[in-house]
Formats: sequence, structure tokens, C-alpha cells
Amino acid sequence: MSEPDLLFSFLSKLNALAGGVFLLSAFGLVAIRQMLTCLRLYVFQSLLLAISALILGYHYGSIHLFVVAGLTIISKVLIIPWLLRHTVGYESYAKREISQVINIPASLLIALGITILSYYIAGPLVTAAGAGVFESINLPIGLASLILGAFTVTVRREAVPQVLGILAMENGAFFAGVSIAPTLPFIAELAAAFAVLIIALVMGLLTMKISKTLGKTAVGELIALKED
Repeated sequence: MSEPDLLFSFLSKLNALAGGVFLLSAFGLVAIRQMLTCLRLYVFQSLLLAISALILGYHYGSIHLFVVAGLTIISKVLIIPWLLRHTVGYESYAKREISQVINIPASLLIALGITILSYYIAGPLVTAAGAGVFESINLPIGLASLILGAFTVTVRREAVPQVLGILAMENGAFFAGVSIAPTLPFIAELAAAFAVLIIALVMGLLTMKISKTLGKTAVGELIALKED
């Protein structure tokens, strides 16, 4: 096997490993009940997204994907966790367990079904587009992670995990996007990064307000608030 073939094989396997752990982190966001651990898991998932973007950027020779990786590290690994910690307060993360509508075993079974369905949906898309190795890895994993993020938002009762579910949905969309659009324009990359920052800031401030009003971040209990 020639040196370029060996390099391609190594990069594809490394990307597959990053993708597999990325998908496991999406399962973790569904199953884990401690807020601080969920936040750390989101940071780890974002780091895996950056690693995949770097691998594909090197393979395609795309400066755009290197920019995506840099923006991901700056916004999702550093700034967004800092914003959420400081707007909500460390105590909410360190001491509080997450309540949810469905118990953990049932949630994981549903998450497994979502993943299988995502691979079933993505299969024809990959085949029809004549996608390569990287697309066949990133597209189904990104789709599954996006839907799992939406599922996380649905089953969690606390505001912070719901915010993390929304951000995980965006991670899933980008994980698929870096493989099918490696020449994404800079303006789109910057717009997406700033949009995510704004969403995180607004949701963090909203969560802080809920926490101050109720003494907790369970959004379902907002229905109990009435005007005097």
C-alpha cells in the first residue's frame, strides 16, 4: 500500500473513532443526570467535532474546515461553557440532578431506536450522492446526534440540559455538514458561530431568571406562576 493510501486509511479510521465517541457523547447527554457532567460532556463532544473538522480539512485541503475547527474550540469549548456557568451559577451544576419525563433505561432504548432509524434514513442519501468514506461516517452520525439532541430537549425537565440539547443538535448538524460542505463560505461559518453564542447567552440568562424565581431550573413549574 502506498503512502497516500496509508495516510487516507489512518485519517478515515481516526475520523471514524472521533465519530463513534461523538455519538456516544450524544447518548451520554440523554442518560447522565448530573448537570456539571452534562456540561463537560457537551464540551468533549464539541472538541470531537473540531477534531473531525481538522481531519477533513487536512484531507480536502480546505482552509474553511480549519476555520470551523477554530471557531468550534473558541465558541463551544471555551466561551459557551463559561457563559452558562456564570449566568446560572456553579451551585446549580455541582449539586443538582436532572429530572426527566422518561426514566434512563427507557430513554436509552429510544435513543438506540433513533440511531438505527437515522442510519436507515442516511443510507439511501449516502448511496444516491455517491458519497465517500468520510461522508458515509459523518452524515449518519451527525443526523443521529441531531435527533438525539432534540430528544434530549423533549425528555429533560431542567432548563440547562434543554439548552445543552439544543446546542448538541447544532453539533450534530455541523458534524454532518463538515463532510458534505467542506468549502462552506467564511461568512456562513462566522454567522453560525455567533448565532450559537447568542442562543447560549439568551438561554443562560433565561435559565438564571427561572432559577431566581423558582429556586430551581425546572421549566415545567413555570405554569404555577400567576399574576397577583
